[in-house]
Amino acid sequence: MTTSVYIVCPETYQNSSYDDGQYQLEEAQSLCRAINLKIKATKCVTLKKISPATFITTGHLENIRDEMEEGDIDLLYIDTHIKANQQRNLEKFLGKKVIDRTGLILDIFADRARTQEGRIQVDLAYKKYQKSRLIRMWTHLERQKGGGGFIGGPGEKQTELDRRALDVEIKRLEKDLKKIKSNRALQRQAREKEHFPIIALVGYTNAGKSTLFNKMTDANVLSKDMVFATLDPTMRGLTLPNGQKAIMSDTVGFIRNLPTELIAAFSATLEEVVEADIILHVQDVSNAEMQDHAETVLAILDKLGVDQSADNIFNVYNKIDILAMDDPFEYNRLKNSTDKDPQNVCLSSYTGEGMEPLLSKIVDYLTRDEEDYNFELPVSNGKALSWLHDNATVLNTDYNESDRVYVSVRMGQSAYDKFVKVFGYS
Repeated sequence: MTTSVYIVCPETYQNSSYDDGQYQLEEAQSLCRAINLKIKATKCVTLKKISPATFITTGHLENIRDEMEEGDIDLLYIDTHIKANQQRNLEKFLGKKVIDRTGLILDIFADRARTQEGRIQVDLAYKKYQKSRLIRMWTHLERQKGGGGFIGGPGEKQTELDRRALDVEIKRLEKDLKKIKSNRALQRQAREKEHFPIIALVGYTNAGKSTLFNKMTDANVLSKDMVFATLDPTMRGLTLPNGQKAIMSDTVGFIRNLPTELIAAFSATLEEVVEADIILHVQDVSNAEMQDHAETVLAILDKLGVDQSADNIFNVYNKIDILAMDDPFEYNRLKNSTDKDPQNVCLSSYTGEGMEPLLSKIVDYLTRDEEDYNFELPVSNGKALSWLHDNATVLNTDYNESDRVYVSVRMGQSAYDKFVKVFGYS
């Protein structure tokens, strides 16, 4: 049976950067549809002050209660983060279930996670969220039984039992994630030995990252007009126009007010972004809120430790096929400006327009500051020779009678540094 929902988008001084109520409502509707909620009513309310007890003031709440009863609506969704006591008081006042933005996004992630890693990360974030609530709104934690040391005596409050049970689960999940993080580090070391540069895609949810990923790598990743269509990280090989091999990494889409629990839980996955040689920041030029979305993404990257001013971040202005139809003047302006900028490109991941300039700019970046180097290697070191052929332009190879080979190559500073690090020759 489908759950019906009443969406409330509160506009307060706290979220004044998103003062377009219509856009906020559209995004809230997208979030609800992502988990198959049936939208029966919506309302944008302006709050001059926030009620400490219920967040939304009594006058608005009385109208919402009447409309929910008349429409036989099961659930109230508030498109912001509210405190546990506010959520509990709202449920008492309305006689209905209530969920806030953090809870809904966590439910979407829980529904979308497919890999073991994704499920562990979501479960950890959800347990931390539950611990901050402990009011058992939708489900109740099963009472622990047995002789575990975390069980309290018969007079102990249920919330304390729940808290201890959650602490045990959180520690277990964090231990599992630590193993995943260790495995990722080993995988990253293996890739460094091959010196395949990492190209990571980031962007606001529904910006078209997965469509671009599929276009560049001939992959078959789910690509839909839907928030958080991609959750579990995906990596695929890519051969650049100069023959150099690289690895593309698609990541979860970002969104404003992304729960801090999720950012922390997905840190193992998002390390691929932090360690990437190039970050492609995909932006939807057909969306009127593109600038606000870009600022949201950059703020999250900053939390991850990525320098926003780093020269390895490329702005990829996507969906120019839509822009060309809606605003030809802006389309031409954007295309002309990005053609001249080595770190900006406009394209359509749907039609493929602009793909060649993007790939060309990636090659230019990876081969910047190229110089000629000479190496003397033992003929028996086939791995080092193969590496140079895969990651540098080999100018000359000269074998002598003492089982040595002299190789002259042209490559960038980063490639040279990695070759020295992996093979020890300089």
